[in-house]
Amino acid sequence: MTAWMRWGLLAALTLVVTLALQLVDVPSAALFAGLGVATVLALLGLGPRTVAKPAMGGAQAVIGVVIGLLARPDTLTAVASQWLPVLLVSVGTLAASMGAGLLLGVQRGVSPLTGMLALTAGGASGLTAIARDLGGDERVVSVIQYLRVGLVTATMPIVAAAVFGAAHVGSSGSVEGVAPWYVGLALVVLCSLAAWPAEKLRIPAGALLGPMVVAIVLSVSGLTFGGSAPDLLVDLAYAVIGWQAGVRFTREAVRTVLRVLPLATLLIVLIMAACAALGLLLSAITGVTPLEGYLATNPGGIYAVLATAISSGGDVTFVVAVQVVRVILMLLVAPALARLAGPRTPAPA
Repeated sequence: MTAWMRWGLLAALTLVVTLALQLVDVPSAALFAGLGVATVLALLGLGPRTVAKPAMGGAQAVIGVVIGLLARPDTLTAVASQWLPVLLVSVGTLAASMGAGLLLGVQRGVSPLTGMLALTAGGASGLTAIARDLGGDERVVSVIQYLRVGLVTATMPIVAAAVFGAAHVGSSGSVEGVAPWYVGLALVVLCSLAAWPAEKLRIPAGALLGPMVVAIVLSVSGLTFGGSAPDLLVDLAYAVIGWQAGVRFTREAVRTVLRVLPLATLLIVLIMAACAALGLLLSAITGVTPLEGYLATNPGGIYAVLATAISSGGDVTFVVAVQVVRVILMLLVAPALARLAGPRTPAPA
C-alpha cells in the first residue's frame, strides 16, 4: 500500500468510528477512535509509520487553547476567596495521583515517568499529547489515562446519587462559545502563534503550553469575544493525538499495556477514593456541600463533572473552577516533574 492509501484508510475508518462513538456520547470520541483504529492498522501492518511533527504540534496547540479557554473570569472569581484551600486540595489531588503513577512504574516495561504521566489526574488529552515530548511512552499513557476517565465517568453518577444524594444525574452540559465558528478559528490561530517562541525557548511541551497560556490570558481578560475552538478542529486534533500513539503500537506494546491494566485499575480506584476524601475536606473547610466537594475534586472527565453538577443543582461555577485550577496546575508543573521522575531519554520505539 502507498502512503496515501494508508492515510486514506486510517482517516476513513477513524471518521466512521468517531461518528459511532459520538452516538453513544463517548467523551473525546475522536481520540478514542484515532487511537483504536491506528492501533489495529499498525498491528496489521496497514497503517502509516508515523505522524508528522508539524501535525502533532498543531494538535497540541489546539488542545492547549481548548484547556486555556476553560479559565473564564467567573470560574476564577468563584475560588478567589477560597484560593488557599482550593490550591492545597488541588496539589493533594495531583500528589495522590502522581504517587500512584510512580507505583505503576514498578511494572516491567513501564518507567516511573510513564506511570506518573499515565495516572496523573486531570487533562487526559493534554497529557497524552505531550507524553512523548516529555520522554514517556504515549501508548501506555493514552490507554491508562482514558481508562481513568472511563471509570470515573461511569461511577460518578452512581456515587453522586447513592452516597451524596444527588436528586438527578445524567443531563448533558458543556462549556461552549457563543460567537460564530470563524471567530473561534481566528482565536485558535492567534493563540497557536505562541507555540513557535515556546519551542524556540526549549520550554518542555511548548507547543501545548505556549498557546494554553495565551488562551488563559485572553480568556481571563475577556478578550475572546465569545469564541471557542471549532468542534471539527478539536475533533481533528484529538484524532491526530490518537494516531500518534496508535501508529507506534507493536505486539510487545500491547502485551505491556495488558500486563499493567490490573494494577492500573486498582490504583485508579485508590485515586478516586483519595480524591473523594479530599473533596470532603474541601467541603468542611470552605462550606460547600459534600456533593460539590466530591465533584470539584473528582479525578477526571471535566465535562461529565459539569453535567452532574448542573443536573444535581450544585454550585456549577465553583465545581468547574476547582477542576480547571487542577488541570492548568497539572499541565504547568508536569514538565518539571517529568525531569525529576526520570532521565529525559528518547521515548520507546
